[in-house]
Amino acid sequence: MASIKIAYLGGGSTRAPGAMASLIEQGENFAGSEIALVDLDEGRLAIVQMLAQKMARARGLELTVTATTDRRAALADCDAVLSSFRPGGFEARCRDEAIPLKYGIIGQETQGPGGFFMALRAIQALREMVADMEALSPRAWLFNYTNPVNIVAEAVTHHSPIRIVSLCEGPLIFPGGYARAAGLDPARLDATMIGLNHGCWSVRHLYDGEDVIPLLAEAYERRKEDPALKPEQRRWLRLAVAMGSLPAWYFRYYYFHEEEVAEARSRPMTRAQEILARVPDYWAHYREQAEAAAPVLDPQRSRGGIHELELAIDVMDAVFNDRREVWPVNVPNRGAIDDFPDDHVVEVPGFVDRHGIQPLVQGSLPRAVAGLVKMLGEYQALTAEAAWHGTRAEAIRALASHPLVFSLPKAGAIYTEMAAADRAYLPDRLV
Repeated sequence: MASIKIAYLGGGSTRAPGAMASLIEQGENFAGSEIALVDLDEGRLAIVQMLAQKMARARGLELTVTATTDRRAALADCDAVLSSFRPGGFEARCRDEAIPLKYGIIGQETQGPGGFFMALRAIQALREMVADMEALSPRAWLFNYTNPVNIVAEAVTHHSPIRIVSLCEGPLIFPGGYARAAGLDPARLDATMIGLNHGCWSVRHLYDGEDVIPLLAEAYERRKEDPALKPEQRRWLRLAVAMGSLPAWYFRYYYFHEEEVAEARSRPMTRAQEILARVPDYWAHYREQAEAAAPVLDPQRSRGGIHELELAIDVMDAVFNDRREVWPVNVPNRGAIDDFPDDHVVEVPGFVDRHGIQPLVQGSLPRAVAGLVKMLGEYQALTAEAAWHGTRAEAIRALASHPLVFSLPKAGAIYTEMAAADRAYLPDRLV
């Protein structure tokens, strides 16, 4: 089993205890390894470190868990870097969600203007981190969960020799959501999704070996007036049936934009505000469990549930222990999907072993949906370039190209307001 050094950037976040639980669940695969937790908050780092040490001890695992606010010290001689952090915190996410709504555009963590400014902030932080990796651990893999993962990977792959894979469980969990909405058994659904992160569609969707779309159509007709069916589930089913393919849940923001904006405006709090209200209870629970002899995380009081970032641990295990497995990954296309240039980062099944990650050839997206996804791909490439070394004018040009914006006056007005609010996290060239 691989004995490696892993630096976890974001090791004091609300998701960190769940991420450490995921790693410890597979701890036997990393016997003798060191996990260096890195964050800005020493108090929260200490809580996560204690939790992880006690969880590992309770399982009899040989793992060393350290904690530091010195990123360069943690990155020195690393084999793997796990990146999952939020520049600006939930306060910035609140702005990402609220400001676009003033202009009649959905505010969301990875989509539209909210996702755009999350990308600008994240890439500024990652530029410095990647430079440190190039100097201190040039052979390390970067396993990225920092959102928006596609745009982050797009930026790094074009401007650094560091090996990076961006990850998201979406392609693994989206299909099951359709099965449950239709009253079907998710375990009997076999689906493959390709495209972009939070922007993928199924090119295979079989239920007991047969096309699932007719079953979804029957379920939609039967349940479309059912008050027990959540509005987003109703839209998922309607969209899947209309397009003949299972979409990433986020496509509801595009195909039902007016309804989504109206509902967002009617809510008393944004999603970020709801999470912020729960943060004190998360840390109260983590502190309680850190003091226990054998910590047990409560999924109702843990951010994201008991286990987090599991896919990163799976892919890390496949690389360092030569598992020869297939996982959904965000990597340069290299011919895997016909609809994109070879150098664009796409979300696609990838073969993972000690040699790295090879995207598997999938053909084309369904024609009815390919146009929108290709537009999003061009937007992401423009955003990555603007964030890495572009100007304010280039950034506004990228934002105006987003399918949810598509208005130069709105793009300019939104950019001015959001860039001013994010001034502390952006370089002068982008303000």
